[in-house]
Amino acid sequence: MGFVEGSGTNYRGTTTKDGLNALYSTHADQDCDCNEHKFRDILTRMFWDFGLACFLPSRQSRGLGKNHGNCEKKSGNNLEHNKAWLLAESGGCGAELTSAEPQSVHSSFRFSFCSQVELEAMNASSLTSATVLMVNLDNGFSEARTKELKWRRIESLEKSISPVANSLVRFSYGEILAATRNFSKGRVLGRGALSFVFRGRIGFLRTAVAIKRLDKEDKESPKSFCRELMIASSLHNPYIVPLLGFCIDPEEGLFLVYKYVSGGNLERHLHDKKKKGVKARSSGLPWSVRYKVALGVAEAVAFLHNGTDRCIVHRDIKPSNILLSSKKIPKLCDFGLATWTTAPSVPFLCKTVKGTFGYLAPEYFQHGKVSDKTDVYAFGVVLLELLTGRKPIEANRPPGEENLILWAKPLLHRGMAAVEELLDPQLKCNVKNSTQIARTIQAAAASINNEESRRPCIDEIIAVLKGEVEPVYSIRKKSNFSGIIDCYSQLPQNKTEMNSHLALAMLGVSEFDDDDLYCR
Repeated sequence: MGFVEGSGTNYRGTTTKDGLNALYSTHADQDCDCNEHKFRDILTRMFWDFGLACFLPSRQSRGLGKNHGNCEKKSGNNLEHNKAWLLAESGGCGAELTSAEPQSVHSSFRFSFCSQVELEAMNASSLTSATVLMVNLDNGFSEARTKELKWRRIESLEKSISPVANSLVRFSYGEILAATRNFSKGRVLGRGALSFVFRGRIGFLRTAVAIKRLDKEDKESPKSFCRELMIASSLHNPYIVPLLGFCIDPEEGLFLVYKYVSGGNLERHLHDKKKKGVKARSSGLPWSVRYKVALGVAEAVAFLHNGTDRCIVHRDIKPSNILLSSKKIPKLCDFGLATWTTAPSVPFLCKTVKGTFGYLAPEYFQHGKVSDKTDVYAFGVVLLELLTGRKPIEANRPPGEENLILWAKPLLHRGMAAVEELLDPQLKCNVKNSTQIARTIQAAAASINNEESRRPCIDEIIAVLKGEVEPVYSIRKKSNFSGIIDCYSQLPQNKTEMNSHLALAMLGVSEFDDDDLYCR
């Protein structure tokens, strides 16, 4: 610890019994000298009480003796990276110090972080010396201490997942590494904001799996891992991808192991045919498969909302999270954003909005309001994609057609009269499938209602798809449904105002009053 003051070479060194080396210049003014002694005594007691090591890394001082040399050797290897130095300047650096009064040092300090190497470079380049207070704040946070904290976090995580851990297979990191062939790029199935998903085979039976690797550097990964494991382990439904096991490695991170579904995701089947360089399929997905997918996903969502002890909201229902088996049975996957609610239709406020633009319910996107109706809205967008073959946001579409929901709502309002305009060109409406198409149009129109309180629950949507009940919106006042279209009349329609993905997504979002959202 060192304390250096003044701009001349008339230094006087003293060594206290505490080991504190203090260098200070004498002043002509006795009052100032008295204040200096008081200040030095306070520093001595303060640093002694905190047990801090003291040394002065100054190349200009000559009265430091052997003590300084020993300290310099001890800390030499950490000079560049030790940012725990406090640099106190009197009124500034360089030229500003020339005109500064020495007495001003005692009454005013400005602190900034500086390493010893940086300080020496500053001293070498400056003709004047500043008042410097250097405190070694290195608390000896060793590698052993870091490992200890890491193990404590692992123990806390293990304790959190203990209620369900025994129902899953615990894989070693070596098994994960072998299954993914050292996380080969050719094994990547997809990626999320905080994770990568790899394809592989694991275990004695060489079971095909999809291994989700969470970002080990992200502080939210343990929390996300715990929540997803707890939720996914409780889901046993033919339309949901099952979680097989997990891996926790203190050094390499966290892994979730799901059953591999070989048929690819719905997004690839619906939209890859439109990508350049990808050979178009002769028929795409026939209507019979699309209708089967619609019913299967609806059943999966219904299970999340009503089939477990606590209502689960997926928050990221979209075609890329819907996998198809070899028999074209849909499987809902990716529960990284899933969360619990107290009960269906009982909303709560979420501080951070997470999901995918084009699928976010207006009340969730604007106000962070989450409920089972959040999933119903996203499912309605998926129904529109099955009907039209379009993506929610497509900037290359003609003006007015870039946002799927905005373009489709007037057509949905017309029902079967607009089926030729609404339907995917690869599909044909005939006597055999016209009833199913009509039901899907009705279910989509009800699901994407902008007002959460008027949006039906998933069980009602399933009933509409199966033809068991009359469409929900038709048994209410007609203004309820027509009103969800009127709110778009004032929105910008020119190309320049809708050139960004976010702007296009926002076209489907109307403004609500807070009273309408929170007082129902």
